[in-house]
Amino acid sequence: MTMLTPRTPTKLAPPGRNRRERKAAELETCTRLVGERLVSISARPGVQVLQDVDTSRNGLTHAEAALRLERHGPNAVARQRAPLWFVQLAKAYCNPFIAVLVFLAAIMFWQDPADEGVIILSVMVAISGLLRFWQEYRSGRAAEALKKLVTTTCAVLRRAGSGSGPTAFEVPMDQVVPGDLVKLAAGDLIPADLRLITSKDLMVGQAALSGESLPVAKADTRADDLGQCETTDPVEADNICLMGTSVTSGTATGVVVATGSDTYFGSMAGSLVGERPQTNFDTGVRKVSFLLIRFMLVMVPVVFMVNGFTKGDWDEALLFGIAVAVGLTPEMLPMVVSANLARGAVAMSKRKVVVKRLNAIQNLGAMDVLCTDKTGTLTEDRIVLDRYLDVHGNEDNEVLEYGYLNSRFQTGLKNLMDQAVIDRVGEAEEVVVDARFSMVDEIPFDFARRRMSVVLNRNSMVGELGRPEHVMITKGAVEEVLALCTHMTDRGKKVELTEQLRWHVTRIAEDNNRQGLRVLAVATRTVRSARDTYTVADEEQLTLIGFLAFLDPPKADAAAALRGLADKGIAVKVVTGDNELVAARVCADVGIDVGHVVSGSETDALEDAALRALAARTTVFAKVNPVQKARIVRALQADGHTVGFLGDGINDAAALRDADVGISVDTAVDIAKESADIILLEKDLTVLEQGVIQGRTTFGNTIKYIKMTASSNFGNVFSVLVASAFLPFQPMLAIMLLVQNLVYDIAQLATPWDRMDEEYLRKPRNWDAKGILRFMVTIGPVSSLFDIAMFLIMWNVFAADNEAGQALFQSGWFVEGLLSQTLVVHMIRTRKIPFIQSRASWPVMVMTILAVLTGLYLPFSPLASSLGFVALPASYFPWLIGVLLAYCTLTQLVKTWYIRTFNTWL
Repeated sequence: MTMLTPRTPTKLAPPGRNRRERKAAELETCTRLVGERLVSISARPGVQVLQDVDTSRNGLTHAEAALRLERHGPNAVARQRAPLWFVQLAKAYCNPFIAVLVFLAAIMFWQDPADEGVIILSVMVAISGLLRFWQEYRSGRAAEALKKLVTTTCAVLRRAGSGSGPTAFEVPMDQVVPGDLVKLAAGDLIPADLRLITSKDLMVGQAALSGESLPVAKADTRADDLGQCETTDPVEADNICLMGTSVTSGTATGVVVATGSDTYFGSMAGSLVGERPQTNFDTGVRKVSFLLIRFMLVMVPVVFMVNGFTKGDWDEALLFGIAVAVGLTPEMLPMVVSANLARGAVAMSKRKVVVKRLNAIQNLGAMDVLCTDKTGTLTEDRIVLDRYLDVHGNEDNEVLEYGYLNSRFQTGLKNLMDQAVIDRVGEAEEVVVDARFSMVDEIPFDFARRRMSVVLNRNSMVGELGRPEHVMITKGAVEEVLALCTHMTDRGKKVELTEQLRWHVTRIAEDNNRQGLRVLAVATRTVRSARDTYTVADEEQLTLIGFLAFLDPPKADAAAALRGLADKGIAVKVVTGDNELVAARVCADVGIDVGHVVSGSETDALEDAALRALAARTTVFAKVNPVQKARIVRALQADGHTVGFLGDGINDAAALRDADVGISVDTAVDIAKESADIILLEKDLTVLEQGVIQGRTTFGNTIKYIKMTASSNFGNVFSVLVASAFLPFQPMLAIMLLVQNLVYDIAQLATPWDRMDEEYLRKPRNWDAKGILRFMVTIGPVSSLFDIAMFLIMWNVFAADNEAGQALFQSGWFVEGLLSQTLVVHMIRTRKIPFIQSRASWPVMVMTILAVLTGLYLPFSPLASSLGFVALPASYFPWLIGVLLAYCTLTQLVKTWYIRTFNTWL
């Protein structure tokens, strides 16, 4: 009765580890404990299992089922739920730059509640947070729409009362309870962890759990205390069917031994719920954010002290210092990043890519290693007959014909390999099947024999006694069929199967196995004394005809897609639950340099440092379980890589969650889609390649904004610092600095719609805080040179050298500062010569023109007096044009030097 105790949450992870390691340890412990319990159940006789779960072959009564449902809860696994809208709204404002702006606005409000700067800062904060919230909320709703709103049911045996007989009822899967007897048929999902009680020709698809593309046979071993193959893995247990797998053929009855979070699937799902680990994007944004904030904390006090000592007005110096702090803060970074990501999400949706988490777009662009499963990604996720061979390994149409007859005339539900044979005959013109045969009898497949036979009448042949001649055709596992053969067909002749020839044909089958093929043997027997019924005892003295070899074929475009990813600087590593031979064959077929295939058990024996070294040089990992997949991903991350993981099964969920960008498909199991950041509407690497390009475009436009803003802001502050030390008045009013910053930032909102140079998209891109700092201190002072030049022009040419000319000086510098900031966007956005070799997109061009026109208009506008501006003389503008042209020319020269020196730009 221990299996019927209610589930209780347990803290399994040891203390003292970081969160990602604790989650991995919890997952490993949960799956190990549940696996050990299922293996123990598998080893018991069926009668004992029924007693353990307090049920019988007649099933539970409705009353018993209701009590157990109340006790154990619904048969549902833990799921990650989207946060409520107001929680998402609050998180949208959790940003260091927004915190700085709120702090500065509070100081300004404390000094003067009527200060216009408070309103400007409040508008910046509100727009930035609201835009980010709306984009993420809308993306979350779009991802939820992918979920199918259908109720899945299953057939269970239940009784009205203790004295009544069992009746099959269709009940929702979430109402299945321990002790229920579940009826299974082809096409059914396994609703819970089951111990088989009866079965017939049962084949189960376990790719979602194990990654193995071909279905596996299951049977009620030990139902009558019979022996079975011993295993420590519940996925491989002959008589256990696990939640999340499906029936491909046959029928069975199983007793439910675990539901919901107590299942093997549920143990994995429960360990994956909660806050996700920080990804490469999160770490990069944090580093860049605090770099800029630290820089601001150094520069602002210096500006404040210089203005306070030189001007003597400490209150005005404080306001000016706050304005400088705002100028140094890329306050629109959250909004520009959100707009960039939203723009990328829309563009990717048109390319059959749905983005669940916006940050994943930039991780996709930064990805330099893609770990992917094999089935459905590199292969077509279907079984085909690859070859039909005689006993010497040569293609032989007779083998195909006999295999086809066996598959066609069997009356049971045809499995995937039978269908593959039938499909192949339609393609092979050499094989002609007509009315020469008619059905006599069949000996169905069973788990113990691992073969099936049909007995056909040769309509044109008559035996010695004048009765029709029958032919038995047997198809099945090589070992079982070969054991029944006494002869073989050699070049059309029937010869005795000697020990030497037996070794020879066995080697032919093994050679094909080593090539990753599933091999079946085909044998025949002509029955002279024909009769109407046949039994297993008649499967003797067979003649081996040859072999049928099956595989999940590679996709026609897989090799080209892999080359495309390699050209983009992305290394592809195959991480599959399938066996080593199949994985190696498929990878070789699509052009992957396989090398040594590493099994999951090999990784378990390695320390983290050794695994990092192994993962770096290994291309194919096979027979890996969920815990091992996630550990391989973490090893690659620890080696400095930005890792993507593409998978669609239950066994992929942990790796999808730990990867920098988890990628799944719309046909994946729910837990895989919930763990993923990006969902492909087609499981195709070509679709993914387009997503990578869009991710790099998005990342490039974000970096473009940061570098443009940081360098121009640094240049402005440096100019302010120089001017403050020598001018008898403020070089610009605080409100002017805020307006200048607001106009510039609004103009930058078009950045997400800009294009990127082809050269930039050819390799992965990552955050580089040191590179941003180097860029800022190199390019920023260039603008300061021309700011100082304009100071000298205003001072000497326009005589704005005293307090009476203060407004003219400030207006002239405001216009030059805003226009130089805006125009230099075109210099920085590309490593090429702007307007000649590379032109910005139309949205950027339009916003640039609007910003320039706004800057030119403000000194003449009705708002001029309230903002402290005065009209500029006509003679000012030729000087302005000269300064701007000289600024653009020098910036291009410095850019050329910078690229040659550091071999990088954006």
